Amino acid sequence: MSPPALDHGVVHAKLALIESSLRTLAGVGDVDADRLRTDELLAAGVERLLSRVVDLAVDVNSHLAVAELGRAPADYRSSFEAAVEAGALPRELGERLAPSAGLRNVIVHEYAALDLERVAAAVPLAVTDYREYVTAVAAHLVRRRP
Repeated sequence: MSPPALDHGVVHAKLALIESSLRTLAGVGDVDADRLRTDELLAAGVERLLSRVVDLAVDVNSHLAVAELGRAPADYRSSFEAAVEAGALPRELGERLAPSAGLRNVIVHEYAALDLERVAAAVPLAVTDYREYVTAVAAHLVRRRP
């Protein structure tokens, strides 16, 4: 049985959701741990947007891996390596983004007290690096157009 075909429409829809989340994150302005501590609604929104961006990217990575490599990645972090292997991401970008899976897990599963310094630091990095992610994957889709 051959792997499912790459569904450009699904990937584009997820990329659009990532872009929307990044615009919202960028729109909150400067975020620091003190601001997150004193504004619970802002903190909850930032946490949700960060985890959403990672979840969407992992969905895209997994789809690319199955369609182009014939296998699903073992976990969130390795999905970025799979996207690199599939030719959708430059290695350096995949390596920069892979650790975001760990922050996502801490946010979603509440493993420990959330380090608000780490969350605040993640916002500008996510906006920059995930915008690059969207651009790279979109370019990959153009190259893979049937």
